[in-house]
Amino acid sequence: MPNLPIIEPFRIKSVEPIRMTTREERADLLTAASNNLFFLKSADVIIDLLTDSGTGAMSSEQWAAVMRGDESYAGSPSFGRFEAAVQEIFGFQEVIPTHQGRAAEHILFGVFGGSPHVIPNNSHFDTTRANAEQSGAIALDHPCKESEDTCSAYPFKGNMDLKALAATLEANKGNVPLVMVTITNNAGGGQPVSLENMRGIRELCDKHEIPFFIDACRFAENAWFIKQREHGQSERPIRAIVRDMFDLADGCTMSAKKDAIANIGGFLACRDKELADEFRRRLVVTEGFPTYGGLAGRDLEAVAQGLNEVVEEDYLNYRAASIRYVVEALHERGIPVLRPAGGHAIFLDAGRFLDHLPWQQYPGHALALEIYLEGGIRACEIGTVMLGGKDALTGEETPAHHELVRLAIPRRTYTQSHMDYVIEIVDAVYKRRASIAGVTIETSPPVLRHFGATFSRSGVGVTA
Repeated sequence: MPNLPIIEPFRIKSVEPIRMTTREERADLLTAASNNLFFLKSADVIIDLLTDSGTGAMSSEQWAAVMRGDESYAGSPSFGRFEAAVQEIFGFQEVIPTHQGRAAEHILFGVFGGSPHVIPNNSHFDTTRANAEQSGAIALDHPCKESEDTCSAYPFKGNMDLKALAATLEANKGNVPLVMVTITNNAGGGQPVSLENMRGIRELCDKHEIPFFIDACRFAENAWFIKQREHGQSERPIRAIVRDMFDLADGCTMSAKKDAIANIGGFLACRDKELADEFRRRLVVTEGFPTYGGLAGRDLEAVAQGLNEVVEEDYLNYRAASIRYVVEALHERGIPVLRPAGGHAIFLDAGRFLDHLPWQQYPGHALALEIYLEGGIRACEIGTVMLGGKDALTGEETPAHHELVRLAIPRRTYTQSHMDYVIEIVDAVYKRRASIAGVTIETSPPVLRHFGATFSRSGVGVTA
């Protein structure tokens, strides 16, 4: 049989029109938006790759489940189906629904956070870090050393540096309430974490008698990469690999807007009933009764169905292949892109793409603006604007681990022709990269500044 191309394992039943803007329109729209892509109206975006969170297309079975949703305030059968899906796939008996992942993080760090606690992670993403630090805790990132090279073929760049974790646990005895790992590692380029690495984290947590929690947003994509890349896993079903991952953990948070392919929702799950009861007490104050947790019954139904669809191997094969297609096409053209391909997004290495710009001129944000200007594609900076820090002694800004631009691919939403358009637009920007200037932050909120900052294009690049 010939080596056939991988096709989308679905048919399109409903479409949404796209308004085709001009370059002149987009220049005016950027000015009106204070050069912050979050301020653009979605109708003014041709291909929206700002995030894969809640932006995917639900299946016919999910829409059918929506119609079955029961909106009872307490004891809804929709919650029963949601709870059963989480229990079956993840193995945690205590399931607390929330309206999205950051609500689960807020509750988690309300229990485990606070000064002088230290929270280690492979890489905290934006809301995880914000919730940890808002509680008074210190959020520490321990990405593996292999992640420093965006060009290498190392298969598990999302891993945690176990030596760094061990040192942190020793240096902060009594002040580390839990260890987290993010799968896949979004801040590190959507890169997966191996089972071997998670077993190492579990061993260190056992040694120090510390709970181990997983940020499970993209758990199925992580399991797919384990199946593809980790020794001894290639013949195992995805559901078995998923259970192996979560059997190592004491609990998890999840945004169901990612690997449950739903438009809203999330949960907090664990094994300890007393801990779960504390979570539920906090849930009631801000989210709602523990059998709906801020969600309509129809959304609970959509999440339950989506969790079962996301572990289907035809879907995961297509999902990974669609990302890899763009990554390899860009790489073949010499465009700096993080490799190997991750599971949910293409990550451009803006530091190398715009190597004439110092990090203080935010090359990631500058590049994201140019991609929108060139072709109406909205992307997201994952660099110093989003993840930069401050020196503890001087208070001066410090750079992020990498200067990246994330082109996050919504699930089951765009076709290969859309991806071909993305490739051509990025290539066009790359060809004129030397003329691209940096940006300056004009105003900035104190927390999660990338959502609300305003920018000017006054930065002047150093000639390459």
